[in-house]
Amino acid sequence: MQQKPLAYRMRPTKIEEIIGQQDLVGKNKIIWRMVTAHRLNSMILYGPPGTGKTSIASAIAGSSKYSFRQLNAATDGQKELQIVAEEARMSGTVVLLLDEIHRLNKVKQDFLLPHLESGAIILIGATTENPYINVTPAIRSRTQIFQVHPLNEADIKNGIKRALADKEHGLGMYQVHLSPQALAHLSQATNGDLRSALNSLEIAVLSTAANQDGIINITLPIVEETTQHQAIVADRDGDAHYDVISALQKSIRGSDVDAALHYTARIIESGDLNSLVRRLTVIAYEDIGLANPNAAQHAISALNAAQSLGLPEGRIPIANAVIELALSPKSNSAYLAIDQALADLKTNHHLDIPKYLKDAHYKGAQALGHGIDYRYPHDFPNDWVAQQYLPDGIKKQKYFNPKGNSPFELQLKEINRSLKKQQHDNLNS
Repeated sequence: MQQKPLAYRMRPTKIEEIIGQQDLVGKNKIIWRMVTAHRLNSMILYGPPGTGKTSIASAIAGSSKYSFRQLNAATDGQKELQIVAEEARMSGTVVLLLDEIHRLNKVKQDFLLPHLESGAIILIGATTENPYINVTPAIRSRTQIFQVHPLNEADIKNGIKRALADKEHGLGMYQVHLSPQALAHLSQATNGDLRSALNSLEIAVLSTAANQDGIINITLPIVEETTQHQAIVADRDGDAHYDVISALQKSIRGSDVDAALHYTARIIESGDLNSLVRRLTVIAYEDIGLANPNAAQHAISALNAAQSLGLPEGRIPIANAVIELALSPKSNSAYLAIDQALADLKTNHHLDIPKYLKDAHYKGAQALGHGIDYRYPHDFPNDWVAQQYLPDGIKKQKYFNPKGNSPFELQLKEINRSLKKQQHDNLNS
């Protein structure tokens, strides 16, 4: 039977064995407290690949003495979920790690919900996507959400040394000498991904012949081959993956095209095309926005092309998008406007819509006063007529405050100013 990969074999069986994420699993931290108190709640762990999501789930199960099952929301169906539910019914609680939970469809979600409510299944969802955006509210409301981060160099080195020493599950049966340069490279070039580091290490050990003394010498050139990265790559300084993405956005926002290209190159080198595409899409609308709407359109076209091409060819349309976004005029007026509107909802939950704006396309609407006295703008000169659209409680509120950082936004600013003045004058005359 084929042996499982090293990263799989080194998976922790209790919470004390978890490498990294000590803000969650360290002594007296939230997940540690949940395990030691035997009060487990369903949760979602989100973060980059190889950062310990599966390890945390298996360690929770091992420390709690519960059965542990792993499924994938995208590829496993309701039948597999039924098997887990039946096991939970017969033996008690089951810890279920559900990979790619952001791809859970409604049928499987509806099947899971009553089992989560009863506590028969402790769900640990794992995802690289932001669950506040990509996981359904029904699942989010029944889980606690924890972010896991790329491991630092010390964590990766710790995991590597542990694997080299472990004779039962790791590589301890081999006499391996890992050079300091090779260890440093493995801890840096894998961008905080312990699974990648361990699997690269295993390939290096198994593919390198021992010398006459029975020692397997693993040098920098060997691990460069197994990681398929050169020693100058994306995360040489140990920066977390999210830090690089953050630096990219701030460089574009600050119109520094060279810095933007540098951080883009680091993300391309890491191979994370999806994160790059998502962040550049956000940047196009959040930071450039109405100052240059064409840049957003160009960026979307370029990013679609990059996804179709894949890497390495996709780097070319990405470079076009990054350069145009960095050198475009900037405005966050739309971003600020919608955030202010959302913030208002938290303090003004039940503002009534003016009756004349309510739906009048059903029997009985007129009896309720809905749609009466609505003034249809197309019946008036210039297809515009003054009337109140906002609810009474916020009728004077202004969300859109264009900055005028480009001719287009100046035009929007003037149109908005003129319409608001006409509306004010007509409604108060």
